Amino acid sequence: MTIHTPVEANERVYPSPKVPAVAICLDGCEPEYLDVAIAKGLMPTLKRMREEGTDKLAHSVIPSFTNPNNLSIATGRPPIVHGICGNYLIDPDSGEEVMMNDVRFLRAPTVFSKFYEAGARVAVVTAKDKLRALLGAGLKYDEGRAICFSSEKSDQTTMAENGIDNASKWLGMEVPEVYSAELSEFVFAAGVKLLKEFKPDVMYLSTTDYIQHKFAPDQKGALDFYEMFDKYLAELDALGAAIVVTADHGMKPKHLADGSPAVIYVQDLMDEWLGKDAARVILPITDPYVVHHGALGSFATCYLPAGADRADIMAKLDARDEIILVVTREEAVKRFELPADRIGDIVMISGENMTIGTSAHRHDLAALKEPLRSHGGLTEQEVPFIVNRRVDLPNAPDLRNFDAFLYACTAAAL
Repeated sequence: MTIHTPVEANERVYPSPKVPAVAICLDGCEPEYLDVAIAKGLMPTLKRMREEGTDKLAHSVIPSFTNPNNLSIATGRPPIVHGICGNYLIDPDSGEEVMMNDVRFLRAPTVFSKFYEAGARVAVVTAKDKLRALLGAGLKYDEGRAICFSSEKSDQTTMAENGIDNASKWLGMEVPEVYSAELSEFVFAAGVKLLKEFKPDVMYLSTTDYIQHKFAPDQKGALDFYEMFDKYLAELDALGAAIVVTADHGMKPKHLADGSPAVIYVQDLMDEWLGKDAARVILPITDPYVVHHGALGSFATCYLPAGADRADIMAKLDARDEIILVVTREEAVKRFELPADRIGDIVMISGENMTIGTSAHRHDLAALKEPLRSHGGLTEQEVPFIVNRRVDLPNAPDLRNFDAFLYACTAAAL
């Protein structure tokens, strides 16, 4: 291995790994998916890891969305430190609603960049390209010690930008469809080949939750996905890596009995209470991949107009059965460790089987072919945390998904 001393990142100390330290983020992996697949005999490797290694549940960060949790895993810290509190925000500098996938929004170095600075070999593979730049922040590719790319753009990778030329050709797999299980399978296959050939000290594999949005844990599409994952997990385990399997968030059904989405349209309510467009409701789940969820999740933030009675608006929202929590910006910062300048005046969270929308006419739900499954709230905060070696772990809520690399490195240092 190329490093011999602990690495400090964002005031946490990571032991020097003696074998590759690998963290796998199974996007949208509600714990029930693993329980059902194991019970059906489809995941013998993970079953053995649970029995012989360490099996816990952890808490994700809130909002339980992809970008905040992936960057928390990548930095080992909550959003108040790294700044990424959603997929989407109002940019405080411009007042415009923009995607939060630009490196300029990242306020803390990643664990990967700190290991790289210490002389380590680092590999990062993510399914969607929206995360690739953020996860690769601080990596340099001119020394042959870093590789970072996405399945989605794997045929466009270059040595200068990703540390590898044409990753699709290198792996011998076609670029998968974005809306497919194959997008995640590409990540796993790349991880196995990187472990064999590139031999990273630290590696992060992050998938997409297309399957979890589409299928419940007992449906064939989900069972096939986890059976496929287990086979790659067996290869990674056999190569001697210390592995942590966790998730960025869970996933719950969010639909009515007739299969239509269960939604409370809060922008419409704000327009009724305060006047049209006086308030601005922001849905941080919003991203370019709306086929998954129609931009409907269980977390929203709202910017109120000057002079609005915040307590009155909060009381009205709190009176709605669909909403299980309404807090001020200040309380959200304290309770969920969010950056104050990137959330609105109030934060709201809907129940286990309910989502929050803006205005009914602004959501194109035609692409939703199955009953809605989504995430973002407190009911999707519980995630698996499984280590293929025995390590001493706390229980949730003290154990967080962003402890993944701390314990992967701890296990790798044994």
